[in-house]
Amino acid sequence: MKIFSAQLTKLFQQIDGHKDTLEDVARLLAQAVISEGTICLAAFGEMKAVAAAALDGDEPLPSASEWKPESILTSADRVFILAKKDEGDELAGRLSDAAIPFAMLCAESKETDLPEVFLSLGIDNGIPVAETGSRNVMPHAMAALYAYHIIKLMMDEMLAEESY
Repeated sequence: MKIFSAQLTKLFQQIDGHKDTLEDVARLLAQAVISEGTICLAAFGEMKAVAAAALDGDEPLPSASEWKPESILTSADRVFILAKKDEGDELAGRLSDAAIPFAMLCAESKETDLPEVFLSLGIDNGIPVAETGSRNVMPHAMAALYAYHIIKLMMDEMLAEESY
């Protein structure tokens, strides 16, 4: 347990190191709220944990809805794609072609220039939870939830400043 806790702390600190990118995601998503658009959450696989927190949590993400293939988007809307690796690539290509602003978070290492804001958490081999390194845990959803809550806090601050 101590190794797992220490490794998670290290992972969360690495995510904290992406403060500027997290702030850019928050700013992009806040644009939808300010312009009375919708934040569409397109979460794939275990990243649906983030969508559940954003839509059904105690403090839901304002103006958020779950993305569906039949979703109709306008220029006021923003999309937040959350994927383990490349599950969101097809959607990213379509959004880019349609000039719909979006942010993308991937749990594993990846590169793309399609989104306005992109964050790769780099959790490719998991985190070791045994001293010998014989066991690894893949905390993709946990890391994505941590990043989401930082984004949500930043976004709440931006929206509070906007209302004055």
